[in-house]
Amino acid sequence: METKLVAQRRPKLGTSENRRLRAKGFVPGNVYGHKQDNVAVLFPANEVTAFVKTTHRVVEIELDGKVETTILRETQWDPFHTLQQHVDFLRVDPNERVTVDVEIILKGTAPGVLAGGLLDHPLHKVSVDCLAVKIPDGIIVKVQSLQIGQVIHVKELELPEGVTVHNNPDAIVVRVIQPVVIAEPTPIEAGGPAEPEVIKKEKKVAEEGDEKPAKK
Repeated sequence: METKLVAQRRPKLGTSENRRLRAKGFVPGNVYGHKQDNVAVLFPANEVTAFVKTTHRVVEIELDGKVETTILRETQWDPFHTLQQHVDFLRVDPNERVTVDVEIILKGTAPGVLAGGLLDHPLHKVSVDCLAVKIPDGIIVKVQSLQIGQVIHVKELELPEGVTVHNNPDAIVVRVIQPVVIAEPTPIEAGGPAEPEVIKKEKKVAEEGDEKPAKK
């Protein structure tokens, strides 16, 4: 799916200038690639952030009256992941193939989970190869038939036409596993072994040779 963003050239570069732009409601970025110069640009924060939060990858960027087809290449956020700090777009030819990471989107409820199993989702993205303008927003994986012990591998993914995956075909995308029950430790029985008795020997009061001879 394509959308469109209108960019402006950044008049100045540098950390302090980027901080000033963010304070005024803009997000600094770059448009580069396809054997053309790197252009430092800025976007209205609300527009570019709304686009980045979608799963779309392809975007038409209008700059100085010229429209170019690009794909989202990188975005940076603040430590709390609430404010966008920077964004980069890569120019592409609509007819060229690109390799990008695409998210796995799970759909449905697995009956194995309803039966007490746990949904394990180890693979959240796959690397795909496709036309630049045909990048899927996500790879849909339907889990409504998964029982406990069943698995969906990469080789079983339903891919859009013209899309190929580079991941290991046998890699696990999602599965339902039996939860492991950990037995509680047995409490220590009361009244353990008695402590050893301490046997004390009484000292003799009178030592040998201390007694006085009886008077006659």
